[in-house]
Amino acid sequence: MIIPHNVIKDGLKNYCALSQEEVLFPSQRGGKLTTATIQAIVEKTAKKANIKKEVYPHLLRHSFATHLLEQGTDLRIIQKLLGHSDIKTTQIYTQISQQSIKNVRSPLDNL
Repeated sequence: MIIPHNVIKDGLKNYCALSQEEVLFPSQRGGKLTTATIQAIVEKTAKKANIKKEVYPHLLRHSFATHLLEQGTDLRIIQKLLGHSDIKTTQIYTQISQQSIKNVRSPLDNL
């Protein structure tokens, strides 16, 4: 099942309004999801999408930050979104992005 982006957007807006005691992703029993349950959901979803490499929840966070950076989002905005107190922690993503740039082939290489 693919969740429409507007549903995700609304969920994240609601998250910003939550108090510390409230749960963003409740379990079917009304409590909060465990780490193991979230891991299982991510693995099951990756399998359905026919993704062969190892996938884990924190990888989604890394992918999010890397894609933002590659799209030109200011590093300070990414820092705020990830909740990093020190910009040096966020700067790790610039190394990932530069590695991606090294792997890009020029169209001229095909001539």
